[in-house]
Amino acid sequence: MNDALNRRQFARRASLVTGGMMLAGPVGALAQESDRDVTGGIDQKDLADKRLVLLGLNALARAPEMNYFADGHRGAAMISAHLLCRDNNLGEATTSRIGDLFDFNWASTKLCQPFPEGNVDPMAIQKVGLALADGSGVLRQVGHDAIFAMHAIKGFRLMPETATPERVEGVCNLIRSFTPWRDVEPDSDVQPPLFSDEVAASRFVLREASAAIDLFVGYGQGFAGHMLTFGQSLIELAAMGDVELAESCRVAFCKYVTVTRGGPEPGARKIADHKPSKLRPQQTAYWKQRGDKTLGIGHVFKYPYGYYDLLRRANAPELAMELDGKAYHLF
Repeated sequence: MNDALNRRQFARRASLVTGGMMLAGPVGALAQESDRDVTGGIDQKDLADKRLVLLGLNALARAPEMNYFADGHRGAAMISAHLLCRDNNLGEATTSRIGDLFDFNWASTKLCQPFPEGNVDPMAIQKVGLALADGSGVLRQVGHDAIFAMHAIKGFRLMPETATPERVEGVCNLIRSFTPWRDVEPDSDVQPPLFSDEVAASRFVLREASAAIDLFVGYGQGFAGHMLTFGQSLIELAAMGDVELAESCRVAFCKYVTVTRGGPEPGARKIADHKPSKLRPQQTAYWKQRGDKTLGIGHVFKYPYGYYDLLRRANAPELAMELDGKAYHLF
């Protein structure tokens, strides 16, 4: 199997599924996620008609005009928050508090303002995929090109009507903004399972994140957190049917695992650890104890979305227990 998907091959294969709204095929369907049944009756008018997804897509598309890195995080965080609420059947008090936090911080800013509505770009998913494939094999700023591409693709499938040319162009520009970062040769012993094997791949990512938490105690948990979000984005791409696109990021992900396993660099900045806490993001109390202006650039939503999604896919109770004992470092 090739480690990286050739861009020309991707374009050729993706072109086979064009037409209409791209309703089927390996590149994926714009519409396939929008009709997904939500378990547990959480609907709540589908979390207010997917408001956070729309705001997040607006932010992802506008981020390259502003601060591509920080504002891209904010866009992905809003989509992550919607998925965190939906997939974990969070109660109305929790989802309401999360919605309030976005209203207090980003929802009314220029970043989230509407784009002109218009015709849907039937090549939206292909174009986002091609933008990601352009960087195939290169580790770009902790894998955020893949992380944000997955969120955009997920968002466009949840809300097909939002895949307008302006948003699609903005998202593609965002993905191409990321530059190489610690682009080392991957260690030969870094061998993740196929990303389409979601159980084995999720367990691999969770084990790497668990080890990273221990390695980086006293240095902040960005490496562990991004192990979750980078790994989960590739597993989610594969689960959506975009297996080749996910696998095109294999070399970059192996490079990230290699860097993370190396631990803090000499002279790395010390960062105070979180205090031990039993509160977790699935609990209303967790969000109530956070101040109204404590969102940072959005990791408070992206990390738990990736964490709980991987735990659900992994179905590994002992690993879940191990991680829960140290998860306060992340949250």
